[in-house]
Amino acid sequence: MTSKKNKKYYALLDWLLHMIAYGLILISVSVLFRNTIYIDNAYFGLWGFSAAIIIYILNKTIKPFLVWLTIPITGLTLGLFYPFINVLILKMVDWILFSHFEINGLWMSFLISILISIMNEVVNEYIIKPLLKEE
Repeated sequence: MTSKKNKKYYALLDWLLHMIAYGLILISVSVLFRNTIYIDNAYFGLWGFSAAIIIYILNKTIKPFLVWLTIPITGLTLGLFYPFINVLILKMVDWILFSHFEINGLWMSFLISILISIMNEVVNEYIIKPLLKEE
């Protein structure tokens, strides 16, 4: 019974950490590069939080399928194609949120995708996995 509670706790912690990290990345990049990324700041950051939620959902649902689908090209490029999967996810978020979240240019999408990839690895490797090992 306690393991079910722990799994729910870790799932909630995983979600919360990723939301905070995605939000920090999106906000910091939108402040630094105002002309290339735009996040509507109406309703006290609702659109930035919505973008973070959509990125998280797409990373958990569609990204594994996209990774599986692009294994040959990722292998041929020795893993250099992998960040382009995140670029595709960011473009999906741009399309879903219309004018409330806009990324102009492939290079900015690529920079954000690299930052998100690094953040995912850091959160999983240094926070989530050590907590799961304690159980």
